[in-house]
Amino acid sequence: MNVAAAAPRASLGLAVLLVGTMLLGAVAPAEAARKVSPPHVVPSASVRTFGIFTPGTPGDPAAYAAVTAEAGGAPDVVMWYESWGTGGGFPAAAAGAVAERGAVPQITWEPWVAGAGVDQPAYALSRIAAGAFDGYVTTWARQVKAYGKPVQLRFAHEMNGSWYPWSAGVNGNGAADYVAAWRHVREVFARAGVGNVTWVWSPNTPYPGSTPLRSLYPGDDAVDTVALDGYNWGTSRSWTTWQSFWDVFGPGVRELRAISTRPIYVAEVGSTEVGGDKAAWIDDMFATLAAHPEIRGFTWFDENKETDWRITSSPSAQAAFRAGLPTFG
Repeated sequence: MNVAAAAPRASLGLAVLLVGTMLLGAVAPAEAARKVSPPHVVPSASVRTFGIFTPGTPGDPAAYAAVTAEAGGAPDVVMWYESWGTGGGFPAAAAGAVAERGAVPQITWEPWVAGAGVDQPAYALSRIAAGAFDGYVTTWARQVKAYGKPVQLRFAHEMNGSWYPWSAGVNGNGAADYVAAWRHVREVFARAGVGNVTWVWSPNTPYPGSTPLRSLYPGDDAVDTVALDGYNWGTSRSWTTWQSFWDVFGPGVRELRAISTRPIYVAEVGSTEVGGDKAAWIDDMFATLAAHPEIRGFTWFDENKETDWRITSSPSAQAAFRAGLPTFG
């Protein structure tokens, strides 16, 4: 989601990450030079998935139980955010708790100090591609491998916008730098022999002035699934208008189909109540998903944040969601 309007996520200081990276150590030059063909973990084409992000998950069982009851069904994917700036390792306990509930953990893996703004040259994509964070990335790779169960990693999402430090056009980044950083991180995992990660490439829905998706795409050989983040902001902002689900996602889906053969997902979606009928919007979303089987899954952003994106923002919205979810499959 566009961080310009979003509340900061909690994080520790940049110093923690830099010290941690030095302590973990860089990958030896001989190992770094050894190229390994990365494995692909692609979801089954016969399964469509419902995902959720909601505050409190994955750590709070009550939050998971509440959103399951509100939606009228348990999610197949539970998504949350992890910042490189904390210097922390892979959250195996949290991922395991999600797996025990029958869902797959999807971690939006963000190379920045969350909440510290766009100007973070320490996280320039050229530094990531050059191996400045290889100690940190390698530790995650080893821990994910030791965890052993399926994990989805959504690395450096919404890169075609301008609101994150890894965006093209900020901190000296170019589109080619993004591709190089992605492929390097993927290569570090491949060298560690990690075979349980699905790599999710997830731009924002294209908009006038956004970086072209084709220039940012790392290639089908380095990506397992492609996805889009998009929202119906309605009239909640002075510069936004009410848009249908396909108004939001249709142009981006067409672009993805032109540049990739990988399965397509909606990685973040939500609608406001402001400026239209949210219940009717949700009805239309499920009808559109039924008409577009190429979209293999969606993740609802269930938080009252810039506007009330929640399933329960109104009784009618919740009723529409509970009626539509059984039709998705």
